[in-house]
Amino acid sequence: MTDIESRIDTSRPHTARIWNYWTGGKDNYPVDREAGDRIRELHPGIGDYAKADRLFLGRAVRHLAEREGIRQFLDIGTGLPSADNTHEVAQRVAPDARVVYVDNDPLVLAHARALLVGTPEGRTDYLDADLRDVDAILAAAAKTLDLSEPVALMLLGVVIFVEDDEESYAVVRRLMDALAPGSHLVLSHTVTHPDMPDVDAAVAFWNEHGTPKLTQRTPAAVARYFDGLDLLDPGVVSCSAWRPETPAPPVAMYAGVARKP
Repeated sequence: MTDIESRIDTSRPHTARIWNYWTGGKDNYPVDREAGDRIRELHPGIGDYAKADRLFLGRAVRHLAEREGIRQFLDIGTGLPSADNTHEVAQRVAPDARVVYVDNDPLVLAHARALLVGTPEGRTDYLDADLRDVDAILAAAAKTLDLSEPVALMLLGVVIFVEDDEESYAVVRRLMDALAPGSHLVLSHTVTHPDMPDVDAAVAFWNEHGTPKLTQRTPAAVARYFDGLDLLDPGVVSCSAWRPETPAPPVAMYAGVARKP
């Protein structure tokens, strides 16, 4: 058994594996499926959130590669490999695109090394690190990415695991401060909203039974992550409403894309 495999805990449900279950993946365990089903009972639309967030990722990466000329992506909180991962979308547009994935979940890392293989022209790498390890992430990412050139910082559904508000904002600012002008922030976050009380019940269940615990924030609090950046239209909205190809109902995952001036 490798060191990474020895770190995999199958006794408690884990968020990456539950999202994998909700999106139709097979990289999960009975404990994850049981928790996922219970959360879905509390909030029947939760599986749609996972799918909407994944579709948002694809649209955002495709836009950045096609319209903004971005050729470098730093994807922190990767999650388990699925269809249309960041490097697949980016390298479909630009085969020479470079992508660095960062996660600290051992199951994610084990699968990433096996499945997240990029084009010969591009580069794909994987780092074992926590979002809070900003200096370590930047130092390791610089071996694959040229940080003097624009980079897309991908933070989808990951800052929700930093409980303290000021710490979470500070982490995002430190990462963006280290990136060149023309870089972009792509961020999504679970929200609490008076129109969606069942979301709060689902999150409470998760925080009692699952790992790691997550923090909801209001739409206004999510928008604060983009302070000092130039938001792309339509701003910070439900991720299903960010430039959809076809209209979709709103979900309690808010997202935005913004450019560093």
